[in-house]
Amino acid sequence: MPFLVRPPPPPRNAPRWPALLLSLCLAVAALPGCSLLRGEQAPAGSEEGAIATDAPEGSGPDAFALQVQAEDKQVREYLERHMELQRFRHLPDLQEGELRRLLGAAEANVRELLATLGYFSPEIAIALEGGDAPPPAGAATEEAGPPAPARSIRVAVEPGPRTHIASTRIEVLGSDATGGRPDAAELLARQERLERSFGLQPRAPFTQRDWDDSKSQALRQLQTDRYALARVQRSRAEVDADRAEAALQVQYAPGPLVTFGAVQVRGSERYDPDGARRLARLPTGAPYSEQQLLDAQQRLASSGYYDAVFLALDTEGVDRDSASAAVPVVAQLREAPLQKAVFGVGFSTDAGPRASLDHTHNRLPGIGWRALSKIEYSGKRKHLSTDWTALPDDHGWRWFTGANLLRETTGSYEVNSTRLRAGRSKNADHIDRSYFLQLDAAKNQGPEAPPSSSALTANYGWTGRYFDDANNPTRGFGLAAELGAGYTLHPQRDPFTRVRLRWQSFIGTGRVDMGEGIRRDSRVSLRAEGGAVLAREAANIPVTQLFLTGGDTTVRGYGWRKIGARTDADTVYGGRYLAVGSVEWQRPMVVRGNRTDFESALFIDAGAVADKPGEMRLRVGVGGGLRWRSPVGPLQADLAYGLKSKQVRLHLQLGYTF
Repeated sequence: MPFLVRPPPPPRNAPRWPALLLSLCLAVAALPGCSLLRGEQAPAGSEEGAIATDAPEGSGPDAFALQVQAEDKQVREYLERHMELQRFRHLPDLQEGELRRLLGAAEANVRELLATLGYFSPEIAIALEGGDAPPPAGAATEEAGPPAPARSIRVAVEPGPRTHIASTRIEVLGSDATGGRPDAAELLARQERLERSFGLQPRAPFTQRDWDDSKSQALRQLQTDRYALARVQRSRAEVDADRAEAALQVQYAPGPLVTFGAVQVRGSERYDPDGARRLARLPTGAPYSEQQLLDAQQRLASSGYYDAVFLALDTEGVDRDSASAAVPVVAQLREAPLQKAVFGVGFSTDAGPRASLDHTHNRLPGIGWRALSKIEYSGKRKHLSTDWTALPDDHGWRWFTGANLLRETTGSYEVNSTRLRAGRSKNADHIDRSYFLQLDAAKNQGPEAPPSSSALTANYGWTGRYFDDANNPTRGFGLAAELGAGYTLHPQRDPFTRVRLRWQSFIGTGRVDMGEGIRRDSRVSLRAEGGAVLAREAANIPVTQLFLTGGDTTVRGYGWRKIGARTDADTVYGGRYLAVGSVEWQRPMVVRGNRTDFESALFIDAGAVADKPGEMRLRVGVGGGLRWRSPVGPLQADLAYGLKSKQVRLHLQLGYTF
């Protein structure tokens, strides 16, 4: 990277060789003593902030003490950390001739370091104080410790004016329409965006690290979308030390317009490699997008077929000077076992302690489908289920079927229910869709329990997720709709329709200063849910198709599914209409001036269930809690008070789903 400096004219009677030495050193960065022009980092091969030395430290006193005098604390600490003299300070047998040689090179070294901070016209005074000979080796005693060095090197620095950016010029090759590239308009738009977002804008202070970082960040912007093979063609920082100004120029070669080529699967032994390609869903022939590549990698990793997945472009043999190129994608896989069983225990404030056993079979004999089977036992819920899914076809649709046997406390009576379903589903980047047939049968037990019933319905489900993070969202929204229509089968046949809508949105409310220049977003979480079962009043709808609410994820301050259409003798009945709403303010926490990974929350929840819209009576819960942004999703602990129940309840939840 050319790095040109125009030094100011030297003062009268001042020697001119320091300015000449500075220019030569900055222009030839590969020469000894100029290696630190890469930025404000420790020397290559050393730990950050550590001082590397090729010679072992001795057991005697230090060769000299090093004192750096500068009013600016940043300048002083930077020189103390990175000056070449520091490498030799701890050598007790340093010879006089070697020390004189180091002193002769020290001024140029200090000028180099100051240049990386943006100071190009410093005044430097270096003096050796103390004895002329090194102290005798072995003079230290174990009891007293090593004696103080007999010599001291004092470096006094007046850095002068700091250099600021005068102009920044960004050029993307091929953006000129006369160049003949078909994507010239796109490259011109990229160039304009890079100029606006470049890290070093006019009037900003210049440092070598900021200069390097800005170039790298702009290159990343090019590489993440369409131009994966972009590179820095040339860069130049021309410094006018007399005016303390720097003119920056960067030229990027975008390389070819990259499109996704065929997916090459490696490491596939147990499972069909075509299935891996269909799970990845990389659009062959579409312009390259790093996000699409990461999404495909995530789909493969979460499919259950693979323990490890890595996707990368195979750029070997690609002509980097061509206008466009279809680049193959290599999928390196490590397959998961054919079968897996997991035993788990847990606890929730809604259902209490629970135990579960999950079994996975990734390739059922004969049909090759994937089967997920589960047994779960808790005080309020006994559950046995199995769900079978096929690999997706070329359009992303897959067949599925499943069976569920459930015994649970619904309201205040026991329900033994059976559910069978079969259909097709498709999971895209943001939208999930499914259509299926479903058979529900519910046998109710307990005093005043509603009669048993069954129904057959045709259903369609649609879910759109537009969050910034699927596991721990802070912005965006989600919307889901379910529609079912069918007939009751027992004790009599009646047509009915079931509709359910869900919505959640996160809206920013400003940024919280966490200290040390770090700011985090606060937000309001809005949630709404509504549902209706439309049928004649006398129709006997299975209770599994009716609505109940209350609990950790609905209306806090009330027990799990304790809000129903009516309550008779402590028996809660499901209803045909549902309405739930919630407003929650989430804000990052600073404890005694220290930033944390916790957030505080204040909320109001409200919900109602009824058999008729005019009978809806809201149940309101208010409270507050804590959020911890854990690696597996948000962990929340809430304390809520139900205004109707007049009870305080603790609600715990791990993870986020919509």
